[in-house]
Amino acid sequence: MKIAVTGKGGVGKTTLSAILSILYASEGRRVIAVDADPDANLASALGIAKEETEKIRPIAEITELIEERTGAKPGTSGGLFKLNPKVDDIPEDFGYRFNNIVFLRTGKSKEAASGCYCPENVFLRRLLKHLVLDRDEVVIVDMEAGIEHLTRGTAEAVDAFIVVVEPGQRSIQTAHTVKDMARGLGVKEVFVVANKTRGKEDVEFIRTHLHDMNLIGSIRFSNEIMESDLAGKSPFTIKSAVDDVVKIKEVLERHIR
Repeated sequence: MKIAVTGKGGVGKTTLSAILSILYASEGRRVIAVDADPDANLASALGIAKEETEKIRPIAEITELIEERTGAKPGTSGGLFKLNPKVDDIPEDFGYRFNNIVFLRTGKSKEAASGCYCPENVFLRRLLKHLVLDRDEVVIVDMEAGIEHLTRGTAEAVDAFIVVVEPGQRSIQTAHTVKDMARGLGVKEVFVVANKTRGKEDVEFIRTHLHDMNLIGSIRFSNEIMESDLAGKSPFTIKSAVDDVVKIKEVLERHIR
């Protein structure tokens, strides 16, 4: 099971990613939870203590590792370096183990915004490809609001692309943008989860504006979720959120079997 979760900032994709990760781990499944969004904090949402979170180095910032594996110094571009560096030991050697979950924080190249073809970007793309194509664990990736950092082969192999949206036009437009990007990478279907819904009217508003996209469930608005985020605590302690994600997980699994 390989799941990529995306959406614009603040919609709740980290909440969904964390609860899904914990649910699969509680079933005895081995899970790799990947924080690929520099602005998110999947570690605290999983329940990893703050003092432990601060010790976890983003992979993109382990410059000595990237230079050793690619043959080029991070931050450089245009030179020669390995396009297929060794990454299969990264989860075991650089992941944080927590309750049957291996947590990885990828970080981001300083030059990524300019689309550079640099060693750290190549390394991170190779790592994501390995996690999706070669591992037999459940892999859940909390992504940025887009899928540019996935290659065609990696995107095609993901079992489910989920866009998290909230009631609002900008959030829904992001879902349509992701769908178009995913289609260009060979992905046939993008699933949508509605978050922060206050009732049936919000859900129907989102469903109406999604057009032909597949809405697989919703997570009710909760002040408790906001408070847990502010306190750096896991939303898994909030029963309403967990109940909603359990239903989403069941629907998702029926679709991708």
